[in-house]
Formats: sequence, structure tokens, C-alpha cells
Amino acid sequence: MSAELPAGPDLGGSMEDATPLPDILARSRTGVVFGAGSLARLGPTSKEHGASHVLLVTDPGIIKAGHVDRAATSLRDVGVNVTVFDGVEANPTTVHVEAGVAIARDKQIDFLVGLGGGSSLDCATGINFLLTNGGKMADYWGVNKATEPMLPTIGIPTTAGTGSEAQSFALISDPVTHRKMACGDVKAVCCVAILDPELTLTQPPRVAAACGIDAVAHAVETAATTRQNQTSLAFSKEAWARLEPAFERAIQSPSDQEPRAAMLLGAHIAGAAIEHSMLGAAHACANPLTARFGIVHGEAVGLMLPFVIRFNGRNTANPYGLLCEDVERFACRVERMLEVAGLSRRLVDHNVSESVLPQLAEEAAQEWTAGFNPRPVGSTELLEIYRQAYA
Repeated sequence: MSAELPAGPDLGGSMEDATPLPDILARSRTGVVFGAGSLARLGPTSKEHGASHVLLVTDPGIIKAGHVDRAATSLRDVGVNVTVFDGVEANPTTVHVEAGVAIARDKQIDFLVGLGGGSSLDCATGINFLLTNGGKMADYWGVNKATEPMLPTIGIPTTAGTGSEAQSFALISDPVTHRKMACGDVKAVCCVAILDPELTLTQPPRVAAACGIDAVAHAVETAATTRQNQTSLAFSKEAWARLEPAFERAIQSPSDQEPRAAMLLGAHIAGAAIEHSMLGAAHACANPLTARFGIVHGEAVGLMLPFVIRFNGRNTANPYGLLCEDVERFACRVERMLEVAGLSRRLVDHNVSESVLPQLAEEAAQEWTAGFNPRPVGSTELLEIYRQAYA
């Protein structure tokens, strides 16, 4: 790490139970370069990891913000060649991945950098799969299906949300069915994540809100899945301790770097929690909403999360006890975050027809994350949750 990371700034919430961050990151597969202005470390860091020709995977908005020029300059200043692929769109599909692969093969790329939101980072990982192992994305749907080594990658998030830079999975959509394929392999995890809070200052408020609540949902769901373990719980607890007190300040004071830094670190740590745990019914319910109605992923997850919390805590031991002793208070806290962020709390606000809820429930039951929910869910249980969230 390029800077000593503190145990956590005073952001108005209780941090006294948080594990010191360096101890937490020692359990992660991804190294971290953190701090304002740390994007300038991209060139030296990539050089240290053997880069000679980088494919910089991003989107037009990140170019417009000026981040790509700064990243490319850092690389070129140390003698690393750069090719920019800016063809990423929200919820990247196999079409975007294949376009990036064609460029990477033509330029004989030996290193990847994902710069942007979760879509850019996922697309970079998808490109890595096909560039090094061939075939098509569906061949890697699942876990550890790549047989050949993969290229080193640096992840640089410009949003405090997905934590993709801490994970070995890429979420790539089928352009026909719109199903998200979770393609994961330990060889795909970023060797380094560069966490520069300055990059998050250019987020539009709505993007910051949706990404932030997605990070919150990651901390919440990973703390309760059937796959949680001591390592994932440590990540979940640390992530929540940073995200919960910082969220509202980051929304209300978007130019304040202190809460932005806490959100960025919290999102990264929550991403590491996913790597060791998994997600639950809130994400299972969100994906069909995005596929069918175009609801932004973070907004869809945030909308469903309080209802899933209440469902999971009903007539049973509190699965979120590590984060909050009372389930109803916990759900209300998340609802307060949604209110402050101006995010919808009901499906009817998105013109979702009540008649389509059974179909949504059937689709959500097929989502991979549904199988890790702490309370077993099938289409019947998920329909109940959707109905609670409807109006």
C-alpha cells in the first residue's frame, strides 16, 4: 500500500468496534493504493507488475471527466503503452466484451486496467477471460472455469458502489435474454485496486446515491448469507462501520472528501466481503427489475433491501445481529438512507405493474444469489417480498 490506512475517520457513527483496516486488507487477494490523487500511481504500479502495453477499459463519461487522460499520462510517463477501449455501457453485455477483446488481440495487450464504475471493471474482467482463455462468456458462467493463466489487472473505481475491484467475478449480460452471467475465477481478481476519492467527486448525485446504497446492501447481505464465515463477517462489519455513518454526509455534502473517502473504502471492503460470502434475496429481486424495467441496479437493490431484511428477520434469530441488534430498527435505518438519497421505496414508483410480480418472482428464484439467502426463498416467498414492496 502506498499510504498507511487509518482505522477509520470520525464520521458521526460508532467506529470503536471496527477492525483496523490494514489487518482487514491483509485477508484480501487485492493490494490497495489509497488516497487523494493516487491515480497518479497507476503508471509506477502497473510497471512494477510487468505491464508494457495496457488496455484501459472505460466509458465515454469517464473520458469526459478527464480521468482517462490523467491515467494514460501516468502510464506513458513510465514508458507503458496505452490503448483505450471506451465502448463500455451500463450493464455490459457479451457484445461489449467481444469488442474489447478484438482490440486487445490486435494491439497485443499484456495488462488490463478497468477505470470507471462497476460496468467498466466487469467488462475488463470479461475481456480478460476471453483474451486469455478463448471461447465465449457463457463458457465461464460459474466458478473457476478458466484453464489458462489470466492477465494482471488494476481496478480503479470512480464510484463508491460495486466493489468489483475486490472481486474475482464479472457480471456480463446476455444481450438477448438480459440474464446476468456471474463469471468468476480466482485468477481474474485484480492484483491492485487504486482507490482515489477525488475520482468519485465527478459522480452525478443520482449515481452517487444508487452506487452508495448498493455498497450498503453488499455490507448488509454478506453479513447474513448461508456462506458467511469469520473472514467475510470481518469484512462486512468493517464495511458497515464505514458506510453507515458516511452515507448521508456523502449525499448531503458531495464535495466533502472525508465521507467520500469512507464510502470508497467501505465499498471496496464490502466487495471483499462478497468474495468470501455472497449475496442474498435483495440482489436476486433486483436483477429482474433491472432487466425488465431498466431500473438502475443500485436503486433496485436499495428499494428491495428493507423488505428483505424484515422477511429474513421474521420469526427467527436476527441474521444481521453483527450489524444491528434489532431487525426493524435496521430496516428503518436503510429506509432513512433511501429517503435522504431521494431514492424510490416502492415498485409502483417505477411503473411496475402488479400483474407482473409473479413473473418477477419466478425469475428472481432462478438468480444465483437467491440460494444464499439466510431464509430459504423460492418463487412463493419472493412474490411475498415483491408484494410488500409494491405499494
